[in-house]
Amino acid sequence: MDVNKIRWGVIGTARIGKIAVIPAIQAAYNSEIVAVASRELDKAASFAAEIGIPKAYGSYEALLEADDIDAVYIPLPNSMHCKWAIRAAEKGKHILCEKPLALNMMECQEMEAAANQYGVKLMEAFMYRFHPRSEKVLEMLKDGLVGELRYIRSVFTYRLTRPNNIRLRLELGGGSLMDVGCYCVNISRTLARVEPVEVQSYARWNQSGVDEQMSGTLLFSNALVAQFNCALTMERNEVYEVAGTDGFLIIETAFLPGKGDVTIDEYHSQGEVVQHNINGANEYQLMVEDFVNCILENRPLRYTASEAALNMRVIEALYHSARLEGKPVRLNN
Repeated sequence: MDVNKIRWGVIGTARIGKIAVIPAIQAAYNSEIVAVASRELDKAASFAAEIGIPKAYGSYEALLEADDIDAVYIPLPNSMHCKWAIRAAEKGKHILCEKPLALNMMECQEMEAAANQYGVKLMEAFMYRFHPRSEKVLEMLKDGLVGELRYIRSVFTYRLTRPNNIRLRLELGGGSLMDVGCYCVNISRTLARVEPVEVQSYARWNQSGVDEQMSGTLLFSNALVAQFNCALTMERNEVYEVAGTDGFLIIETAFLPGKGDVTIDEYHSQGEVVQHNINGANEYQLMVEDFVNCILENRPLRYTASEAALNMRVIEALYHSARLEGKPVRLNN
């Protein structure tokens, strides 16, 4: 055992794990991946062989019983996050769980309570927050480069082509707000640095009751407004804009920029544009390495389960407003 590395297990064989997070764990200097579990051993074994994972288990429980696993990554459907995060905590495993952390605020709090009880770390896998560009935007706002912040706009849309996709199943926690709109809510709250006091939203629902598209507004106590649009039925688009009294920033490919170099476009009066170039990075790998260092150094997480619970609080209120056909919903802070 390398005391400078955390040994990982993966609960589930989701595509996001295969194409992004598992390669990031394999590339991280402070991590090694030990095993993957599925409810079907053959499926787990095939998955493990394809991407170079040493062990495969035919049940999630068996992986959690393993003594050579320190942390787990959970890419299961949203409806399964709470149950398996709590079970992982009970077995003493640290937990990196796909976003959104749970179905609602209460589940987030239950997961956090279990993590605290059993002395493990629990973090929501919002990888974009670890990209150096995200950190640069926050630094620019703190330095007042756009003046007093007045308006935030975010968009995250793409088109699902498979009607049986889990993101279109209500019982699994599907929907555009849960899948991609949660990024819009998160970036709005992060940039605002305060919690919203009121939300309002409108949705297009499919026949199963899932929101295929949602547009919403978050109102903050300082009269700052954040608006967003998310969808599972529109052409791909991901961008956010931050506007203040003295200028505004536009961030393209906002949440999934890839590993190449990226930019922040800073605009001021009379068309003046300053383009800030940011070196490429693997935001998934940076997320994994930061999480693991918090474990190894026994230091607090940069983003806690309490923060994830606040994000879900806003998401729940947005769903409430959408079901009331756009009636504003107040949030008690």
